[in-house]
Amino acid sequence: MALKTKGGINIVGKEAYVHPLELEDLEFLIKMIANTSHKGSDIGMVIKVTEKLKKELLAHLLEYNKVITQWKNVKPYITQSWLNFTRTDEYHHIHEHPNSMISGVLYVNANPENDMIRFFNNCYKRIKPETKNWNLYNSESWWYPVTSGDLLLFPSELTHKVDVKKGDNLRISLAFNSFVKGVLGDRKKISELEII
Repeated sequence: MALKTKGGINIVGKEAYVHPLELEDLEFLIKMIANTSHKGSDIGMVIKVTEKLKKELLAHLLEYNKVITQWKNVKPYITQSWLNFTRTDEYHHIHEHPNSMISGVLYVNANPENDMIRFFNNCYKRIKPETKNWNLYNSESWWYPVTSGDLLLFPSELTHKVDVKKGDNLRISLAFNSFVKGVLGDRKKISELEII
């Protein structure tokens, strides 16, 4: 079950959201990635698209903070990013993103029939009654189908993986981590930490 908010943002379980980006720029990225021998005339477009993409990703990161985390006195920023190429029968191991606050994945090329990401609720449960009907809020894991243009943001400590890829399309995703600048904690509670 997803909650709709302003700007078409879907909040899933109050922990992640997906927002489709324009496919025009994604199509250029696919062509750019597929063709490694760029001519000098392409450089302007590469810079234009990547700068635009970084600004758009940062805008969504700031919106995530405003709507979901609502952290005071800090401003998130992107610390690093990388491309993933996943072919048939390949997978991404179960993991988290340490030294990051919010992580994101932009699906440059993905097919919702074959491509998904799986999240895990790894909280220890000392009492575990049987569940009548599994849903997004009570499941121990939840997979989410993705399509080209989807941007998924989630807390970096959220355990996730990509199951063995089915289908013959090459899934291309751009993943990134973030941190914050500003003041964490509270001086009165003796927990203040300023990060510049």
